[in-house]
Amino acid sequence: MKLVSYRLKGNLGSYRIGFLHNDKIVDVQHAYQRYLFANGKRDLANDVERLLPSNPNTYFSLGSLLFEKASSAYGYALDSELAGYQRNEVLIGTPISNPGKIICVGKNYADHAAEMESDIPDFPVLFAKFDNAIIGPEDNIVKSGSTSKLDYEVELGIVIGKETSKVSRENAYDYIAGYTIGNDISARDLQRRTQQWLQGKTLDKSTPIGPYVVTKDEVENPANLSVRSFVNGEERQSSNTSLLIFDIPFLIEYISKTITLKPGDIILTGTPNGVGVAMNPPQFLKDGDVVTVEIDGVGRMENKVVKK
Repeated sequence: MKLVSYRLKGNLGSYRIGFLHNDKIVDVQHAYQRYLFANGKRDLANDVERLLPSNPNTYFSLGSLLFEKASSAYGYALDSELAGYQRNEVLIGTPISNPGKIICVGKNYADHAAEMESDIPDFPVLFAKFDNAIIGPEDNIVKSGSTSKLDYEVELGIVIGKETSKVSRENAYDYIAGYTIGNDISARDLQRRTQQWLQGKTLDKSTPIGPYVVTKDEVENPANLSVRSFVNGEERQSSNTSLLIFDIPFLIEYISKTITLKPGDIILTGTPNGVGVAMNPPQFLKDGDVVTVEIDGVGRMENKVVKK
């Protein structure tokens, strides 16, 4: 399933959890209610908000049990050709707007470490983002006046599906709900003011995440996905997740040794070479630039940069 956060255009209400099929958005809760009615479970159908909340943040925070229910709803919707909304009728938001944790991994491709004139790290370089930075796949990236060196970084995102602490790498995939894309927009001048990167990594309304969460059953091999970014149509980054220094199971094992991971948490796994700061001369994002990031099997996002 491709799980999206959506609301109807012109509707100022809350976003709802849906799934994308054939370029249509089907409401997960409505589909699950119809599934229950069709299977003679009227009492449960009338209590559907408790069983399968419509709020995307609540949905992802409750983890794998809801994915099983959503899978039943998805199957029913496909079999019954349940009506949905046309793509042009809805606005798509970030799948998880306030995750408990956003854990980012720096310098996790050898070629990116080299272009940043850094040694390959012995251990994962971890830093955090906060939800003030998150925007949706259709939102503008805000270029704050506090930076003149705004940069892009396409990254595979891991969405946690079950709470875990001290998990082994052999079992790590059991705790993944699915995958998404993050564009780790970075203010290089702020990032390099000190040894701590945080101030350059979590600017307000700067980090697109989306366009949806692809459940792990649909991603055959997350260790072999093409990763690309473009600025105004010009390809800047092109790599593959097979080149990660610390792969997905290692990251989950390493992080969970010291930090309990919970459903809805996001891990951004690092970016390959081709970032603007490493070009000769450096090429930073400007007002009006359009940044496109894509990962095969996971999706594609396109966001415009707008000066604040």
